[in-house]
Amino acid sequence: MATDLTQQGLGRSRQPHSGLAGPGAPSARHGVRGGLARRGPAQSLEGGLGWFSIGLGAAAVAAPRLVCWLSGTRSPTLMRLVGARELVAGIGILTQRDRTPWMWSRVVGDTFDLAALSVAFTRGSRRGRAGFALAAVAGVAALDVLAAVRLTGSTTGRALPAVSGQTDIYLERSVTVSKSPEECYRFWRSFENLPRFMRSLESVRHLDERRSHWVARGPMAMRLEWISQITADRPGEEVAWRTLDDSGAAHAGSVRFEPAPAGRGTIVRVSLHYSPLGGALGAGLVRLLGHDPQSSIREDLRRFKQVMETGEIPTTHGQPTGRRSLLGRVTRQWGLTS
Repeated sequence: MATDLTQQGLGRSRQPHSGLAGPGAPSARHGVRGGLARRGPAQSLEGGLGWFSIGLGAAAVAAPRLVCWLSGTRSPTLMRLVGARELVAGIGILTQRDRTPWMWSRVVGDTFDLAALSVAFTRGSRRGRAGFALAAVAGVAALDVLAAVRLTGSTTGRALPAVSGQTDIYLERSVTVSKSPEECYRFWRSFENLPRFMRSLESVRHLDERRSHWVARGPMAMRLEWISQITADRPGEEVAWRTLDDSGAAHAGSVRFEPAPAGRGTIVRVSLHYSPLGGALGAGLVRLLGHDPQSSIREDLRRFKQVMETGEIPTTHGQPTGRRSLLGRVTRQWGLTS
């Protein structure tokens, strides 16, 4: 999907899961042990960091003065906030299916912690303890970055039905639209309609029956262009595409139109594989700037639903609003926010 390619973000595959045990499935008494044994290095590392985050957060919230004394800092209130942040991140890592944003949130938190401890080390009177804490946080930060990068690239090489092309990262989102599959397909298949609900897409121009030229806005006001070729086209059911080899923004994707249960419209399901600029680390850093590809797909599908059901997208453009902050105006000027 174009808008998520331009955001250069990242995400994880949502694979269907069944609670029914099939042939060869482990017995219940071996379920937990077997699940841990099957975990890869990245999963074990992120799980350990999740528990570490919860332990550290609980200590900082319950005994902030003691943690301040051990770390060479002097603000129990700030320590409680750090503890709350660690608790939230740890719970997210251990409970959410998509752990990637929670791991990157730990990386961001480590950056602030390192800055605070650096100030305590250079200006405080507890330099010994501050120096020890600084070294410890630096080590944990290195593990956080390693786990986040591994998570970001953990979907490399997944196969996508009816889509060809080398891919790195996989994303999938869906929405239910109160229109028939045929109506949704016809609107989407006319690619000139896509900029109406894809915020980052500027234009799509047909070149022939299977190829089209796309122009989009990327991060930092970057302009992206590529040629897409249709790889599957089943009227009323699915459209799939991939960029040609000479395109500078490699990706492949599909959109499927499935009848919703009880005749309640259509489930529109978008799947996307793409290769972010700068690899997994570059994708993660861009995501830290606020470009979440999963959210972008969700918002584009929400706008598609509005266009199909009402013929327009509700907007607050032109209505009175408060003056943006300096940071808000700068980020908007550079294309980091809308």
